[in-house]
Amino acid sequence: MAVRTAKAEWNGSLMQGRGKMALGSGAFEGAYSFSSRFEEGAGTNPEELLGAAHAGCFSMALTAALSKNGFNPSRVATTAKVHLMKVGESFAITTIELETEANVPGIDPARFQEFAEGAKKGCPVSKALAGTEIKLTARLAS
Repeated sequence: MAVRTAKAEWNGSLMQGRGKMALGSGAFEGAYSFSSRFEEGAGTNPEELLGAAHAGCFSMALTAALSKNGFNPSRVATTAKVHLMKVGESFAITTIELETEANVPGIDPARFQEFAEGAKKGCPVSKALAGTEIKLTARLAS
């Protein structure tokens, strides 16, 4: 199966240094710093990229499950909020909140929730993050 790559480089001290992260495909390259990670500074951070990966994985897993069962969504839009918190003397990703909204013609809301919960548990990124609390809010668009 596929092996994906990404790389990061950090130069300088933790507080004043700067870094760069890039996807192996070349689709994204971004700067990061202490400020962009732990404050509200400009640039990206590992948690933001992890959130994008999780939102993308979940959206595809939900679409796959729906399609496999005869429901063809016209849109699945997911946001991931990744909570980086100080825990003791270090930091940890404590929670990821997935919020999704989907247009799925002909599906019952309760059945949609079942598929959404299944996608939350079954997407490969969720599985990789099994030690993190993952919350889900799933809505059908009207």
